[in-house]
Amino acid sequence: MNEARALQRLCLNAGAPFIINDDLELAAGIGADGIHLGRDDPDPRGARMKLGPGAIVGVSCYNRFELAIDAQRAGADYIAFGRFFPSSIKPDAVQATSSLLHRAAEELVIPVVAIGGITPENGSALIEAGADMLAVIHAVFSQTDIQAACESFKQLFETQEVYPQ
Repeated sequence: MNEARALQRLCLNAGAPFIINDDLELAAGIGADGIHLGRDDPDPRGARMKLGPGAIVGVSCYNRFELAIDAQRAGADYIAFGRFFPSSIKPDAVQATSSLLHRAAEELVIPVVAIGGITPENGSALIEAGADMLAVIHAVFSQTDIQAACESFKQLFETQEVYPQ
């Protein structure tokens, strides 16, 4: 819990939300900004009841669009599909396809996250396919210059921005 509180302070100081992955009790215990739920976690409704109406609730949907529909109906704030590319973090994760992102962009009203093996070199294709956000670990934290790695991802979104006429 001490480590989580330290990370929470870092996020607060940076103006970033602090979202706990897969541990509703920890998220509730420290008053995290939100929770990301996986296959074996509670329903989004239960998580929101425990964390409060203002909490951010995200749900992993792997490669199954019907899970995204269910999560949206249950009040999730965002969903995540993946893995899209080979991943050293979760090498056995199910394979998702860009067609999921296209479909999500057309049928969902909540933001969509792409995860799994994403790099600055392959991330733009996922954004073009409909991803609103990219979740990355290795492509940032394994780099010697983490700030430069983050900037590379930031540029992917800046080049994809579309402004209404």
